[in-house]
Amino acid sequence: MIHYHAAWIVPISGPPMRDGWVTVDCGRIVAATARYPGAGAREVDLGDVAVMPGLVNAHTHLELSYLRDEVPPASQFVTWIRHVIAARRTHPDARSAEILTEIERAIDEAIASGTALVGDISNTLVTFAPLARSALAGVVFYELIQFAAPDPRAFVEARCRQLEVLAPTERVRCSLAAHAPYSVGPLVFRAIREAVDRAPFAPCSVHLSESAEEMEFIRSGRGPWRELLTELGVWDPAWVPPGGTPVQFLHESGFLDRRVLAVHAVHATEEDLKQLAEKGVTVVTCPRSNGHTGAGAPPIGEFYRAGVRVAVGTDSLASCPDLNVFAELATMRALAPHVPASRLLDSATREGARALGFDAEYGTIEPGKRARLLAVNVPPSVEDVEEYLVSETKPSQVAWLG
Repeated sequence: MIHYHAAWIVPISGPPMRDGWVTVDCGRIVAATARYPGAGAREVDLGDVAVMPGLVNAHTHLELSYLRDEVPPASQFVTWIRHVIAARRTHPDARSAEILTEIERAIDEAIASGTALVGDISNTLVTFAPLARSALAGVVFYELIQFAAPDPRAFVEARCRQLEVLAPTERVRCSLAAHAPYSVGPLVFRAIREAVDRAPFAPCSVHLSESAEEMEFIRSGRGPWRELLTELGVWDPAWVPPGGTPVQFLHESGFLDRRVLAVHAVHATEEDLKQLAEKGVTVVTCPRSNGHTGAGAPPIGEFYRAGVRVAVGTDSLASCPDLNVFAELATMRALAPHVPASRLLDSATREGARALGFDAEYGTIEPGKRARLLAVNVPPSVEDVEEYLVSETKPSQVAWLG
């Protein structure tokens, strides 16, 4: 057993404790207290650091890590998607040495910047084995893209069988994800929902209300997405635009519930956010990626005002310079200066862990949880440690406890 003493303990489940202690035994948290816990264990003085839970990157695409610096920023989201499609066509082998090397490098980078848990989106499942070998925990979401499927249930069931071949571990689990309302047909959405419902605690992910083009496509069936689907030869002439917004479409389809991670929501309306809050959906915001792809700036303040659960993601290295969740928090702070720092930190820890189904193990400093804890160097003069953590933390300040 070890008693760790630090300038700050930031448990997330309660207010920060100055000059506090965390007791750890066999990789589990025993206690967190502002008072000296008493003799009987080895004591380690960490000095001027803030001890906090490891961060949660609730949305990333590790298999796209080889595209770092390869996809230029765009002013329109569909333009960026076209660049991604072109870039991926130059690397048809998802298990090439280059791709696997970049996945391993990205995992190391995420850990070095303080990430303990990820929600990884994969079209190939190539990231499962590297994640299982790593110190990260997380969910690998097998992302399905199929706008026109002759037999939607057969299509989804075939992908479920691929998941069954994998061997989930205590730390790395699998589930399904629907790509987006512009790339997944209504009956495919229904089949995905039915498959996920067979595992009552499994989360599910979907890109939702990410771009203005998506809003236009769902409302009218026209615009850049219709053009791209036609060019790719996957347009379904029988499809009828549902009208309204993408959130309304998925709500009326019965897809949305508390296990759904709705990624981006940049263009969600006030009524959309109210609906997402009522259904218990978690919005995963990736503000730096949104700027790179031309999707726009997410309405961070509106998310919190609407009472929506908010988690944090970096998206992929194809649209973000790194996998540093602290940098996402700093961007969120700039976009929403009036949101309390405690709520931003909660989004990057406890809310992400809950959304991924790992809140019993990660996300807060509480007895019984895993001691995947960060020691972040902070200046002795800091008075508001939460504000400092969401505004000025650099990877060089981050170390793992133990």
